[in-house]
Amino acid sequence: MHAMGRCKCLHCGTFFIPDPRNRHHQQYCGEPECRRASKAASQRRWRSRPENAHYFRGADNVARVQAWRKAHPGYWKRSKQKRSVALQDLSNAQPSLPQQAANQDDTVALQDLWQRQPPVLIGLIAHLTGSALQEDIVSMTNRLIAKGQALMGQKSNDDCQTNLVCRTAAAGAAEL
Repeated sequence: MHAMGRCKCLHCGTFFIPDPRNRHHQQYCGEPECRRASKAASQRRWRSRPENAHYFRGADNVARVQAWRKAHPGYWKRSKQKRSVALQDLSNAQPSLPQQAANQDDTVALQDLWQRQPPVLIGLIAHLTGSALQEDIVSMTNRLIAKGQALMGQKSNDDCQTNLVCRTAAAGAAEL
């Protein structure tokens, strides 16, 4: 090992910092070609041991393989296209809960609406906007709701008639 904690890769010869958990025996760097060389060397060492010379040979191993193939018919015939389906194809449209009709009383304080939201939502929006102002958070919440409704194919509330948070947002809130 090098004095500064670096090792020289046995495959490519470059110096690398070994993983702290494997520092005492890591001999290859993390490059894909070096990882393949490490795997090949490991398999050569395993096969060179006398006790492993006939590991995959003999009647017991033939019976084991035949039993597995019988339990998994058609395994080799399946195409990769059928196995890997895009997540978008699997996702079903989720119906949203109907929004409650807005209270016609405009005296609802922004502070009350803001504090009813889950803290994780408030924190996430504050992090994304870089602002902790209530007006900015309410404005961003309304835009996120509108974007979600558009993605789900629902009618948006551009006029803010049914969106209580949107209705009570300060008129001078900064747009991001």
